[in-house]
Amino acid sequence: MKKYFIKSIIALALISAVTTSCSDEFVDPKPEYSIDSENYFNSKEEYDNALIAAYDLLQASYVNVLLGEIASDNTLCGGESPTDVIGFQQIDDMIHTPVNSNLRDIWNWMFAGVQRANYILEFKDKTDFPGKTQVIAEARFLRAYYQFELVKWFGGIPMKGDARFKIGDEKTIGRSSVAEVYASIEADLIFASENLSPNAAQKGRITKGAAQALLGKAYLYQNKFAQAATALDAVITSGKYTLVSDYNAMFEMDGENGSESVFEVQYTDVEGAGFGCLQCSEGNVAVGFNGIRNYSGPLFSSGYSFNIPTQESADAFESGDKRKDVAILDINAWALANASYDNGNGITFGKGNEDTGFFNRKYLPRKRSSAAQGDLNLTNPNNYRAIRYADVLLMAAEAYNRGSINDAKARTYLNEVRRRAFGDNNHDVTASGTALTETILAERRVELFGEGHRFFDLVRTGKAAGTIPGFKANKNELFPIPIEEIQFANGNWAQNPGY
Repeated sequence: MKKYFIKSIIALALISAVTTSCSDEFVDPKPEYSIDSENYFNSKEEYDNALIAAYDLLQASYVNVLLGEIASDNTLCGGESPTDVIGFQQIDDMIHTPVNSNLRDIWNWMFAGVQRANYILEFKDKTDFPGKTQVIAEARFLRAYYQFELVKWFGGIPMKGDARFKIGDEKTIGRSSVAEVYASIEADLIFASENLSPNAAQKGRITKGAAQALLGKAYLYQNKFAQAATALDAVITSGKYTLVSDYNAMFEMDGENGSESVFEVQYTDVEGAGFGCLQCSEGNVAVGFNGIRNYSGPLFSSGYSFNIPTQESADAFESGDKRKDVAILDINAWALANASYDNGNGITFGKGNEDTGFFNRKYLPRKRSSAAQGDLNLTNPNNYRAIRYADVLLMAAEAYNRGSINDAKARTYLNEVRRRAFGDNNHDVTASGTALTETILAERRVELFGEGHRFFDLVRTGKAAGTIPGFKANKNELFPIPIEEIQFANGNWAQNPGY
């Protein structure tokens, strides 16, 4: 944890103009400040600047999404070779250990997000100004979001309330229990949902609906089905969100921040990226990693061929499901359909490690101008649709069904999603009980394919063992605390079981 402390407290924290949080009006300032300063938060502008910095760490969560697929049965790691990004390869094979720089990235960057939110909350009472409650509510949502990522991946984590961690705390503050972490998340999101506006002042900023949806998700992960149903139904009955009629258009640039977007992480190509610090990019690095190797052709640009869908996951889509061709690109079928490209020369592409002929089409890099800023393979402006309305409907359906609350309502929400997928009501589900549960979970897989949820859905429903190749029960439900953090804690933190 010391690397995180050094980076976030002793070093200067730069607040750059990022669209990771909001529109240009909110992020134009480019100040610097030290996160160990006791003499900040003297004006509304300083609170806003600190809030921008807390939003900024959302961009680093691209790796959480990428590995949420690779760790599951949806995709293979891919890459150039079996040793390309060895930490990814190990997670794919379920042979990862506490020595894994990619897992450490998740730990470090999500904790940096908690730290930046806590900086605001530690000084929440220092200066008053109109609109301050909104700022505090957004900061509490962000802390909950980062803590939710951490508890999903690692289980119980150290917490310090509304205060920054300082060097030495790792030796005196133990890991809170999973229940305690979720209690903190719930409290933050209840406050946020009660104090945020339904409408964002700028695109990308957190809304009441986003807080309610994440609260419902946190309840669902704990099998608190009644509470989950209530929170998620509040989003549904608000009337603010609707399913986009064209599933494909939602994942294109023009579809960003649409009517289905409950919470969306904003990315831009304003600044370049380098392999020395991929999380420092303002772009969605996962997109370039998903890209087709050495590709030349229409619509897409090339990338590094990671996160390769399996044949089994492609086969999970029912016949007639329009989502399949949006979620999964069959490169050979695409080449055949574009045989006339380049005056009949067709498209060209290379094959990488574990090639199946499939790619994660939702988050493939799209063609951009050659004048686009940043590395075209690393700094992609594709937003991440972190919480979609379809996800809310399916979570609500699951809560009503698994909580034995109302199967009829569960079917209504499920079938709303399916009617878009098939373009008719001939595929409506009539099942109840356990059969309905299985159908809802299968629907989550295909509706949310490629969006980073699959591994955690399998774990929280007890279906990971026997479904994910190499997954060991009572071990792989959690990932190991990075070895460096265990060492710095000097015996204060126990490692997760099995590692």
